[in-house]
Amino acid sequence: MEYKEKATSTNGDTGRGNALKRLRNITCPYTGIRMISGSTMNRVMEKLNACRNLREKLNILSRYAGYMQPVEHRIYDHIVYYTDSNPEKGISDCLASRLDYHLTKLRLEEFKVIDRVDTESALLSPQTQMELRKVTTETRIRILDNGGNNMFFKRKSFLAALGEIKPSNPYEDKVLSAIMNLALFLPTSGSSENAFVVKYSRREEDDVLRRLLIGSVATIEHVKPHSTGGKDVISNFLMVSNDGNKYRENIPLSAYIDRNPGIPEYCQIHIEEIITSIHKGAMKGNESYPYKIKKTLFDESEGRILLDISSYRISEEKAAELENQRKHYRQ
Repeated sequence: MEYKEKATSTNGDTGRGNALKRLRNITCPYTGIRMISGSTMNRVMEKLNACRNLREKLNILSRYAGYMQPVEHRIYDHIVYYTDSNPEKGISDCLASRLDYHLTKLRLEEFKVIDRVDTESALLSPQTQMELRKVTTETRIRILDNGGNNMFFKRKSFLAALGEIKPSNPYEDKVLSAIMNLALFLPTSGSSENAFVVKYSRREEDDVLRRLLIGSVATIEHVKPHSTGGKDVISNFLMVSNDGNKYRENIPLSAYIDRNPGIPEYCQIHIEEIITSIHKGAMKGNESYPYKIKKTLFDESEGRILLDISSYRISEEKAAELENQRKHYRQ
């Protein structure tokens, strides 16, 4: 299956971020993991499709293990260990062997988040609080349902139900927004090993193998979300991993840092690598990017990300001049 980064009207047009997408071996500013390109991902899938057995496939993936996100890397290690000890068995056997344990742990993770949502709902009016409690109560029932496909309740349906609760005043609007940010902490296959095992225990072998690496593919992210007015301009674009992009959703960057405290440090590593790439001749026509993204990240993080770009050898004035020359040349 070919990997393609999709741009929708909801996510905006990321085409102007192509200069970033051409960079290679850049650290994800959200996860601290080195990213791979979509073209590299496609080549890996071609190699996997040509393999004759699982051992050959795992050997291919071993070359890219350093690019895997933490959850995926732990799953990969577990699969390798399990199949080495049980050569006659496959990935489905591996994941199924501890399914009951991970399902129980996953439910406890989910209940922990929902408990926090219920606690925060005490700030709402009695009527609005009852609406929210109805949603969380029904969700608990679905989580405890052992039958069929309900084993892994749909996170999106819970978030959608919360989104349908109407605030009665501006104060409640702020409370419900804070509650939604709490709900986004519900475990996913990218943030929880338990969720990964439960979700992929019934998937085909190649689907699981693809999932181990797809989260590390580089994508273009709106620092200020498009849904909240973020523009489709390179000064608002950041190259982040697929998982980092997907699981941030529309969370304000300042709130996302609460969930991932390493982001300011990862952003510094990220910009230093980009600066090095620019010094080597990359991103021609976008030499002002370090200055622009520094301001965007500072504003959207509410001052929590303050990049040090003192290593950049191109002044802000010179960068603007180079970009103008490039534009004039194109005309």
